[in-house]
Amino acid sequence: MLRRDMFRAGLAGAAGLFGLSRANAATAGGKLKVAYHLSDADKVNFVLGNIKNHYEGTGGNVDIVLVVHGPALSAFKAKGASGATSSRFAGLVQQGLVPQACGNTLRGMDITLTDLLIGFQLADKGGVVKLAELQSQGYVYLRP
Repeated sequence: MLRRDMFRAGLAGAAGLFGLSRANAATAGGKLKVAYHLSDADKVNFVLGNIKNHYEGTGGNVDIVLVVHGPALSAFKAKGASGATSSRFAGLVQQGLVPQACGNTLRGMDITLTDLLIGFQLADKGGVVKLAELQSQGYVYLRP
């Protein structure tokens, strides 16, 4: 076997072990831990559908945090949210979804958590900071 081939095989093995260790961290305690990232307003229903499918596909054996910032946050304003979004969101919160609203976006839009659908928590340091914190805690990052 050539040295180059041995080097490539070693790298592939190391990458596989790294991926396995990340997967094990994301399932600590037997539950998968997932952080969904949502900032695009046109993807709100798509992401809520993905989360619904995630709960169904795992039999609820998953901890999901939804971090919302930027234009997507306006879709969750209690006074402006569509009935379909409100209903779907409420059902997901009942299933255990932990929605986090970016503090920077809230301040920029001059709104508070009380202006949003019930269930949101504040990501006071910002949405992207919250996502990085979740990843450091072993959450798998998804941005559909």
